[in-house]
Amino acid sequence: MSCVKSLSLVLGLSAFLLGSSAWALPEDRNQPIRIQADTAELDDNQGVAVYRGDVVITQGTMIITGDTVTITQDANGDVEVFTSVGKPAYYEQKPAVDKEIVKAYGLTIQYFAANERIVLIDQAKVVQEGNTFEGEKIVYDTQRQIVNAGRATNNDITTPRPRVDMVIQPRKKETPATEAPTAEQGE
Repeated sequence: MSCVKSLSLVLGLSAFLLGSSAWALPEDRNQPIRIQADTAELDDNQGVAVYRGDVVITQGTMIITGDTVTITQDANGDVEVFTSVGKPAYYEQKPAVDKEIVKAYGLTIQYFAANERIVLIDQAKVVQEGNTFEGEKIVYDTQRQIVNAGRATNNDITTPRPRVDMVIQPRKKETPATEAPTAEQGE
């Protein structure tokens, strides 16, 4: 495998990570990408990179982990699908300076770069600011910020969940400052 083609796969991965910014701090996309794994297999002809063994990918506040992470790219070298498999696979990122970290879990986490969609499959769970969203499958459209959850069509679900389970925390309301009585009111 040539270094030029390997570089294109790494650059393609960079494009993927930079494109997943809806759950991201703006500074994250300017940070270096670090991939750690026990092994890496890059197939330039097929446009596939497979990382195995306690895989950790970081960029800024973003962390993705899994037992195996597979990245596929199209003929132009653009990332098509990023798949992390683990027990569970994990994703976290800080969406804004004043927001808490978003945490997402699933036995499989897929990211479809073309339409910026994240799919969590089997034991899927998203946690943000104390709110939780659980189900067999959760699909998050990062561009439109739309979440869909429900049953997975795959029969190999390890933990069947016929219903979606959500916990939504009450919003904190601003309490107006109490006014001190004036001299006229106190008399």
